[in-house]
Amino acid sequence: MVKISLFAQIISLIPRNLFARKVKDHNSDKYNKGIDSWHHLISMLFSQFGQANSVRDISNGLRSITGNLLHLGCTKAPSKSSVSYVNKHRDYEVFKDFYYALLDHLSKQARFQRKALHRIKRKVYLLDATVMSLSLSLFDWAKFRSRKGAVKLHVLLDYDGCLPVFADLTRGNVHEIKVAREMNLPANSIVVFDMGYYDFSWWNKLDSMGIWFVTRAKDNLAYEVIKDFDVSQERNPGVISDQNIRLIGPSSREQYKGILRRVEYWDEENGNLLVLLTNNRSWTASTVADIYKERWGIETFFKTIKQNLRIKSFVGTSENAVQIQIWTALITILLLTFLKLKATYNWNMSNLVTFIRLNLFVKIDLWKWINEPFVRPTNILSDQLDLFSG
Repeated sequence: MVKISLFAQIISLIPRNLFARKVKDHNSDKYNKGIDSWHHLISMLFSQFGQANSVRDISNGLRSITGNLLHLGCTKAPSKSSVSYVNKHRDYEVFKDFYYALLDHLSKQARFQRKALHRIKRKVYLLDATVMSLSLSLFDWAKFRSRKGAVKLHVLLDYDGCLPVFADLTRGNVHEIKVAREMNLPANSIVVFDMGYYDFSWWNKLDSMGIWFVTRAKDNLAYEVIKDFDVSQERNPGVISDQNIRLIGPSSREQYKGILRRVEYWDEENGNLLVLLTNNRSWTASTVADIYKERWGIETFFKTIKQNLRIKSFVGTSENAVQIQIWTALITILLLTFLKLKATYNWNMSNLVTFIRLNLFVKIDLWKWINEPFVRPTNILSDQLDLFSG
């Protein structure tokens, strides 16, 4: 019989010594004011897994499971004032660094696999950003427009597993390309992005690093055709044209002097004509289209975290508190993705999140349950028969 809760078993996936190293690196327990970094992490993960809406919910929720706190590595439930204080004052960087350390740790235990593009051996990355609206009266530091507040989450996903290998939370008015310029993208990789990253000088930098990119072309792109290729033999019937082009706009030609590939593709599934650009001239046009279609993976990622995690409403109003909640949400989605990958049952992520929340403090074996969530325990029927036989 299992004697610890489902939540405690999920928390046990986190190596305490790894987190302790990050705490030591940042000296984040120097002024802990009642709860140390581990209690803080557990509190914020409980907020994510248990869908707690406020610091009061976090405090009361953990207080109600007093007998199980030791299994979480905690000695006491934090007060709501303590959670509020550390959210405001403990540097979010400790949680940010721990996310990357945990990603590396879990990647060694499970192979995060790609859904498609198996013939492409290079690493593929998906780049995009999403805006989360905030009340300007509560989050006065997050001014976006005259009467609107917002933050923007910039994410670079590794296509193998669709988990962030880079994330940055900025104010809503920071343009995507500003953050992209500061990224250290791996050489000899492929990056897929949309028109928010339309910057020819940055594209030229990617060229110099040996990075291939695939993106969409704007309607007003000024170019000349250098070569028009025959597309009659393309395996994908949606390919309409395939051309090598050169930019001819005065500033664009100065910023990007190389040759680009322009592919027109009819997306039958969504009824859209896509005009794609890439700096790779050896792929087939069908491959270019296939790569760009996988960009939808980052849209799915944003939809998943917005629908299933606490990143649209926040338990603290300071910039640091918002950062902490975002990074603990990313730690949560990392743990959930790991569980989903290791399970033999084919979970839908939203169902997995809901089922864990409903069974958070039930004492059942995590791996038996996650592999066979709908198997009825055999002892229930026998117990009922024993009751009536007496």
